[in-house]
Amino acid sequence: MREQVIPISLDAVVGEAGRMKAEGYRLVTLSAAELDAEKVDILYHYDKNLTMKHLRLTVAKDVQVPSISSVYLAALLVENEIQDLFGVRFKGLAIDFNRTLYLEEEIKTTPLCRYTVSRVNKGEPAAKEATEGS
Repeated sequence: MREQVIPISLDAVVGEAGRMKAEGYRLVTLSAAELDAEKVDILYHYDKNLTMKHLRLTVAKDVQVPSISSVYLAALLVENEIQDLFGVRFKGLAIDFNRTLYLEEEIKTTPLCRYTVSRVNKGEPAAKEATEGS
């Protein structure tokens, strides 16, 4: 199996998803990894005939990422999961669970981040370092 990791910009996310679909790639999944208190990597994983392409988006946690659910409907599940677990928000989701796909409404932290994103001041995110036991 061959692989490629291609950096993309925020404004290219949906266009690149459309191009991948037009070229016959299937969306495998998305994954996310916290880089630091401000940034996260989102990787879009595609496959065509055992050739993997990974589009890498590095984005600030407080920036809304365009949803690719208009291109690949199934992306709405993993985009909602990333919202729940990493605090990154996606705009234009086909169905937006508003951070309640896996989490209860009263949960205000992002479980998979060392630095959590909590909702304060009318829904605006604010980063803070997670402490033990929180």
